Order: sequence, then structure tokens, then C-alpha cells
Amino acid sequence: MRIHRFITFPAILLTGWIQGWAAPPEETVMRETKSVKIALSQIFALDGDREGNFVRIENALKEAKAQGAEIACFPETTIYGWVNPDAHQRAHPIPGEDSDRMCGLARKYSIYICAGLAEKEHGHLYDSAILIDKEGRILLKHRKINLLTQLMNPPYTPGEDIQAVETPWGRIGILICADTFVKENLQRMAALEPDLVLVPYGWAADETEWPQHGNELHKTVAQAARAIGAPVIGTDLVGEITHGPWAGKVYGGQSVAADAQGHILAIAKDRDRDILVVSIQPGRVRP
Repeated sequence: MRIHRFITFPAILLTGWIQGWAAPPEETVMRETKSVKIALSQIFALDGDREGNFVRIENALKEAKAQGAEIACFPETTIYGWVNPDAHQRAHPIPGEDSDRMCGLARKYSIYICAGLAEKEHGHLYDSAILIDKEGRILLKHRKINLLTQLMNPPYTPGEDIQAVETPWGRIGILICADTFVKENLQRMAALEPDLVLVPYGWAADETEWPQHGNELHKTVAQAARAIGAPVIGTDLVGEITHGPWAGKVYGGQSVAADAQGHILAIAKDRDRDILVVSIQPGRVRP
């Protein structure tokens, strides 16, 4: 497998970058690239239902392609479910059986795919995400850094690197869900000067906390976009956590797209499947 050139920022504490969460100054200019149609592929996913989840992913790709999407973004740990300990036995390396199948779908529908996958390598389980091009080549892999280790035993192993890769729409980076809670992660991504950041989410809360809990997702994505200085696509799922201390919490959808200034461009349906295609103008905000 040929891995394309990507840019990595080492896992060190930064100084001199993004001193707070404030939006960029009002007088800004955009480094723009051509626009891209992105499908927020907010699917229903069932923990452990590998075959069924692949069916739902492919159905979403058919709809996304029919709407003219060039990139289809899926949620976190799409195949086996988040904090599902069965993934310790069922997950594969990347590249490996699950990622190969995703690559085949990218080729079949001639579309870029960003999706969260559980990754097993050398006895360690990672909460990972990959970006695949329309020829089925893995361009980028990210391993989640900020983990809630108390929710699964043994927990995921944390990643270290934050990366971005050149694409026809400029430089694209990937983070995963709670990575966007940590200021240093956003600083490290900003240092790579991406034109677009894709973030698979597993945004869950008690049933009674929806739909209001979606507002926190929208704020998180908007804040990340402002801090990084680039548009951010946050894709959630619809479903339920079935293992561990958070069993019974609901994934409520409301996937969101924000521009580089943190303005919300689109929000997907509340607690329902939605394949929402949004036209995004990648590019960085510069003071």
C-alpha cells in the first residue's frame, strides 16, 4: 500500500501559538482552495454488527454520491462501536480487513471517505480514523489521543501524532471526538495550517438530555474551527452505547459543519439518520 505524503507535528508542548479560544481578528484574509461537497454521513450504527454497519455505510455512500458529494464523513469507531470491548478480539490492523473493505467502497463509488475504525496492532487497540482517496488509497491515519480510559477495560491505547495531508482541496487534517476538547491538540493542528479538518464523533448523553446536548456539539465544533483557523466537519451517529459505565447513553446525531471563523453552516437531523451534503470552501483564516 502506498501512503501519501503527510505532515506531522511532534507531540510537544507548543509556545507562541493560539493563546486562547477567541476567534481570529475581524480583519482577516482567507487562503482559499476550490470548494468541496462533503456528506455528513450520520448513520445509525449498531455496536458489534459489523456486517450490518457495512451495509449502512454503503447505503450512505450511494446517497452521498447521488447528491454529488466528493468526501463522505462517517462517525467514530463506525464498525464495532465506541468503548465496545469486543473490538479487542475483532478489530484488525490498518491496513487490514476492515480498512481494506472501506478502501474498496471508496473505489466502487469514486469518493473520498473519512471514517472512524477500531485498530488492533501488536496487542494494542486504538480508536483510529482514516482518510481514503477515491482510488481506495489510505492517505492519512489518526489515532485518538484524548481517551476516557475509565469507560472500557482494558482501555484504548492513546495515539501521539497529529497529521495533515495534501489533497485536491488543500491540506486536510483529522482529529477524533474528545481530541477537540484539548487546547494543545487544536494548537498542534493549527501549526500544520490545514485548510479543512474532519472529526468523527461519538457524541452521547442520557436520553433526557437530547436534543439540548446537541448544542454542546455545535459549540465544540465551532470552537475548534476558530482555534484551528479552518473549517471543521463533525460527524456524529445515531444509536446507543451498549457496554461499560455509559451503557444506555444515546448518540443523538446533530452532526455539524462550521466555517473557519466558527460560524455554523449546517446541522444534521436530531436523533435520526441523515446524509447531509454541504458545500464547503476550504481555506485558512490569516490575520
